Amino acid sequence: MNISIITVGNKPTPELAEFINSYTQRLPRNITFNWNYLKHANFVNTNTSKHHESENILKHITKTDFVILLDETGSQISSNQLSEKIFTNNKNIVFVVGGAYGVDDSVFARANFVWSLSKLVFPHQIVRLLLSEQIYRAYTISVNHPYHHS
Repeated sequence: MNISIITVGNKPTPELAEFINSYTQRLPRNITFNWNYLKHANFVNTNTSKHHESENILKHITKTDFVILLDETGSQISSNQLSEKIFTNNKNIVFVVGGAYGVDDSVFARANFVWSLSKLVFPHQIVRLLLSEQIYRAYTISVNHPYHHS
């Protein structure tokens, strides 16, 4: 199984990368995990930037990927529900974290599921950490590991 995270923005600081990696490195070897850090499009018009970033995101997604878009307008789900979406699916999983202004309709149309972490808005760096932890938690749920106590 492959899990990819496509995110617009700079790579995390070394300190934060250490925390993020502490979760992703716990995943078993049969799960390939990777990050795709895409550059911000720096156009004066934010819609133009969002469009260019969205085109770049879609270049990294195949037709068979199961795409989970993180967006504040998405559905909020439990860790158990996330585990079902990821680990009962026989497809490669791609999480998408858009740029500061989000993504355009083309990415929403491609997404199989739109997920909101919270009604709160978080900086991208924190979203990456939360996402990494939730992916690990979802894995532990799928194998009945005691990490998740529900």
